[in-house]
Amino acid sequence: MQRVVRILRAYWKAIVALIATGALAGLGWSSLQPRVYTADASGYVAAVASDGSTGAALAGDQLALSKVKSFIDMGYWRSVAETARQDLGLSDPAESLVQRIRVSNPVDTVNVRVEATGPTPESARDLAEAWIRGMTVEVDQLETGAGGRSAVRLVAGDSARLPTTPSSPNVRLDVTLGALAGGVAGIIFALVRRAFDRRVRSTHDITDAVDASVVGVLPVDKELASGRAVFSFDDIKDGRGSFAHKEAMRELRTNLQYVDVDRPARIVVVTSPLSGDGKSTTAANLAVSIAATGQSVVLIDADLRRPVLGGMFGFSDDVGLSDVLAGRAQIEQVARQVDQNGRLFVVAAGRTPPNPSEMVGSQRMQALARKLADDMVVIVDSPPTLAVADAAVIASWADGAVLVVTAGRTTDDMLTRATENIAKTRGHLLGVVLNRMPVRGVDSGYYGAQYGGYYGYGAERSSTKAWWRFWRRGQTVSVAAAEDREAGSRTQPADPPPENVSGLRTLAPVATPAVPGGEVTDEITVPATSGETAAGTLPRRRTRRG
Repeated sequence: MQRVVRILRAYWKAIVALIATGALAGLGWSSLQPRVYTADASGYVAAVASDGSTGAALAGDQLALSKVKSFIDMGYWRSVAETARQDLGLSDPAESLVQRIRVSNPVDTVNVRVEATGPTPESARDLAEAWIRGMTVEVDQLETGAGGRSAVRLVAGDSARLPTTPSSPNVRLDVTLGALAGGVAGIIFALVRRAFDRRVRSTHDITDAVDASVVGVLPVDKELASGRAVFSFDDIKDGRGSFAHKEAMRELRTNLQYVDVDRPARIVVVTSPLSGDGKSTTAANLAVSIAATGQSVVLIDADLRRPVLGGMFGFSDDVGLSDVLAGRAQIEQVARQVDQNGRLFVVAAGRTPPNPSEMVGSQRMQALARKLADDMVVIVDSPPTLAVADAAVIASWADGAVLVVTAGRTTDDMLTRATENIAKTRGHLLGVVLNRMPVRGVDSGYYGAQYGGYYGYGAERSSTKAWWRFWRRGQTVSVAAAEDREAGSRTQPADPPPENVSGLRTLAPVATPAVPGGEVTDEITVPATSGETAAGTLPRRRTRRG
């Protein structure tokens, strides 16, 4: 029942639309039907007393009660219909007139009631009166004895009341029935639609489709709706990114650390079934969150076909990984330090080579990643696994792969094919990340505005007046925009972001002090010593403890 209720809540707009459509259809049907009016007339069955005594009156009443039942059937006789037709001068056959008549007897009374229908109030009233007069004539003929005197007689009552409203069609009933039919159709539509809906919307859908665990659920963030963004995890009140999204990223970081405690993953490849699932943003923020714990992290953009990490952090993708693999540069020359503490380095993709799959699967690439993994955690952003084979190739030599899927967009067959592609190369799938989980509605996840508000980092309290919240929101946006402009004026990147990236918010890079004999740039310091020029010097290899 809970699942059915969730489905109905998910499709409540369609159900309401179908209810309104059914009600309008009932109203339209009623407007097309001819108007029918109903009028009634009544008669009184009386016994003729012989001497006027009380005993005779009681006997007459009993006789009238016994006779009135017989008069009900008499009301449908052809002779009565012919009498009424001649009285009104109608050309309709007697059979059609009988169809417009209903004769009844109220309980425990000696009254005969005739209800007649017609296209106008006057026609219905006249037919009811003529019919009761026809019954009176028929009763007099039947009840007259040999002496010419009847024991009972039918006395016609007053003229029928003129109806003011039509009895058919019943507009209220038709609209109600139409709305009920629309509601039933809406419920059936919702159940059938969800039954054939193959998109993953919850963690249960993922675990039912593939044999993999869900290591993270990332809620929808308004700053990620219009483009990519990198958040800071050092200050929870920095104003960038929602509290729920940051906490979800921290949970993802923690879950990855405990996936395999005996053999912790040092080289993690982040991929997705298709482009647009948020794998690059997830990889970037995962690297930032790991660096916030004090570990050294290097983020490598291995998507040599459509690189984006350079633009996310404010520098060009023209020089990077492909140059290192081709032997045109050293890793120390292309790695960019992007944080203040010297723990996060980003390696852009570089120029697009003619053979990206062979390059990322080469022995040189593996050796480079293993060398960096001795001292740092290596996060590799790879292309979508269903589009090209690069992700599966990288997963074959990486310690583990993280698959990012989008709630309400990725289907179960996409998820199955993506995991199968990784398994075919003997890659180790660490888990699946469900991205863009709604924070409100029936498909919302664990995180929401109430979760952040409980700790004071989420939405404003509901008791705050609406105008005050609006004014505070405007002030916050103005201050944040001013700070962004000031930070942008202090730290302009050496190269503009590529054209395929726009509207990005980046971590502000910190210019390192000049080294004697070297050249200072806006983003990197190039030492004079040959072979060790770097954006921020990579940490030297430390001796790993047993």
